Amino acid sequence: MSHSPGAGRWPPRPRLSRHFYKAHGLGNDYLVFERDETPGGREVSWRATAEHVRRVCDPHRGVGADGIVVVAPDDRHDVDTHARVALRMFNPDGGEFERSGNGLRVLASYLASRDPMIDVIDARVGGAEVRMQVHGRQAGTFDISVDMGTPGVGPEAILADPALLAGDGPPFTMSGPDDTVLHVVPISVGNPHLVVLAEPSGVDFTEEWFAPLGRFLSTHPAITHGTNVQLARVSEGRAEACIWERGVGRTSASGTSSCAVAVALVLVGGLDPGEIMVEMPGGRMQVTVDASLNVRLRGPVESIMTGTLEQGLLATFEPES
Repeated sequence: MSHSPGAGRWPPRPRLSRHFYKAHGLGNDYLVFERDETPGGREVSWRATAEHVRRVCDPHRGVGADGIVVVAPDDRHDVDTHARVALRMFNPDGGEFERSGNGLRVLASYLASRDPMIDVIDARVGGAEVRMQVHGRQAGTFDISVDMGTPGVGPEAILADPALLAGDGPPFTMSGPDDTVLHVVPISVGNPHLVVLAEPSGVDFTEEWFAPLGRFLSTHPAITHGTNVQLARVSEGRAEACIWERGVGRTSASGTSSCAVAVALVLVGGLDPGEIMVEMPGGRMQVTVDASLNVRLRGPVESIMTGTLEQGLLATFEPES
């Protein structure tokens, strides 16, 4: 989506440190900034307004990223191996959103890189609590899983007008570009997804075809806050997916999209519950879907860099009133 989802339903924008950590999961990269908790903010901090977030995420005039994760300590008791944090997440278009599977795993890699003792992280994000586990780390690559909970299914799960979708579902049917009949599964994994099933829809599983589909569905006026979009199919016992993220566009990989695709294919009988490999242009992610549709996401995260926003960039930010 090109607009900011949920405008008016989020708290005031936080003030952040200039220091950042950058990592990626299968090419889906995020910046982690710590929230500036000092009264009034430090002189070196900056506010994560929509425009400032866009500038920082710009690949040519900023650091470049598919999104920003803001972390603040939680007020609950920690033990040496267990961290508790509160998070907020922002898309590169400046809009705030509910959660990202890869963003969560990048955040876990940040905490694990700072403290090698940590192996469990509980995070409050998007109105829910999510648990992450660090299974291993070697030479800057982390093996991290996230318990994503039980997804919601149906038009109400993605805040879509019920009249948009036909059938008792899943899958439901709806009209796509040029009145193409699409077979879809709407799923919430803490954020909204609309999985398009390639084969019953008779849709070509190609990048060229997917781009207009992603643009059309992600900003559909009948879906209140926009949606992420996936084109999915089963091939040789695994899931294959193309991904269009709202507020981002075409992406090489997505954690929550992987979960949505795996759940959708289980619901329509394309795959059995269990460990499902989801193949995306950026690589493979392991999604475990049990018989009750509880979902766990696991895969690699590679650290890229740490750095500091310099004065040349900060000088372009709008002055605060």
